[in-house]
This record gives sequence, C-alpha cells and structure tokens, in this order.
Amino acid sequence: STMFLVGLSGGIATGKSTVVAMLRELGCAVIDADVIAREVVQPHRKAYEQIVRHFGPDILLENGEINREALGSIIFSQPQQRQLLNAITHPEIQKEMLKQVLKYFLLGYRYVILDIPLLFETNRLTRFMKYTVLVYCDPRTQLERLMRRDGLSRAEAEARIACQLPLDEKRRLATHVVDNSGERTCTRHAVLRLHDHLTASRAFLWARLAAGTAVAGLAALLCCLLRRFLS
Repeated sequence: STMFLVGLSGGIATGKSTVVAMLRELGCAVIDADVIAREVVQPHRKAYEQIVRHFGPDILLENGEINREALGSIIFSQPQQRQLLNAITHPEIQKEMLKQVLKYFLLGYRYVILDIPLLFETNRLTRFMKYTVLVYCDPRTQLERLMRRDGLSRAEAEARIACQLPLDEKRRLATHVVDNSGERTCTRHAVLRLHDHLTASRAFLWARLAAGTAVAGLAALLCCLLRRFLS
C-alpha cells in the first residue's frame, strides 16, 4: 500500500496521548491539531483579531488572551456562534497544518501523522488521508479510566462518552486500529506493527525527489537571473 498522510484519532480516555508519545519516540512526524488550535488564537494572530471583533472584549482575560471558558459557554449554548467560531479558526488551523506537512514532506519523511481529535466526527479531512488510525479500548475500560482520571460518577462519565461518536462506529471507519485496552507493552507492540507497516511505503519517494529537483532548479534559475541583473 502507499501513503502520505495518516489521520490519527481516538475517544475520550482511550489513551491517544500515550500512543502519540510512542510514535514520537520512534521518530515519527506528528502534527497536533489541538496545539495548533491554541496557537492560532493567541493575541495578534488573525483568528484572534476576528474572534474579538465578533464576540467582543468580554471574552478576554486580563492579560489579553482569550478566556476559553467564557467563549466555550457562548458557543456550546448557541450553535450559530459555534459555526461562526469554526469558520474563523478552521481555515487558520488548516493553513498551519499544511505548512507543517510541507516541511516534513521536504525533509523526506515517509509519512506524517495528523493527530485530530474529531477526525471521524467532522469527516472533512479523512479524504486527504491515505490511512486513518483509531486508538481504541473496550467500552468498560474506557468508562473506568474516565471515572478514575476525572473523578466522575458513572452517570457523568457515561454522559461524556455519549457526546462522542461511538468507538465501534469509529472502528469501522478506521483503516488501522491500535487497541489500548490492555497493558502498555501490548499497546507498544501494536504501535510498532503500525510503524513497520507505514515505514514500508515508498510511494512518495519519487515525488520527494521531484520536489527537491524542482527547488534546486528554481534556485539555479534565480542565481542566473541575479548574475545577469548585477553584471
């Protein structure tokens, strides 16, 4: 099989962060959509200015940063406002992700992993992925982990899980599944198998060579033009 982009997602308390950490240890290029989402709304960024203009200064903290809780209370109670926020932030997030993808592409990475929490829910980016990976654990383990991690009652944990697309449905949509239900060593073996499969692909080797040749050719052309201009 061939690949270039790999979309990775999971569910609440399934251990996606653990799997991502293991992939990073193996030297994989991972782009974290959550980290980028926080970066693009920092003061003086384009998305920040648009958010303040549309939602007003009441959503700001004293240091000028966006109060995520205040903004969250607005968008979760008003679907239209949530759509507006998405329309502001998503283009900026995707542009930053594309920049990072191109960087890794030119550096010669065989694949780039995009860590996207709502990959299967939104379904907008899956068409760009050669493979999609789900970090999975059985429902009982997921419930117990969430209750223990966040100090929730069973009813509270079940309500939070119910807000997401069911893991079994995501499992049917994913091309690869990393089962994180058991011991850490079992998860690591699953991650190693996934890594071996992905690194075996050489489909984009020629594309990278072509890109490198094009960049070198463009640089040579610019040098020639500069010489003529300066002579």
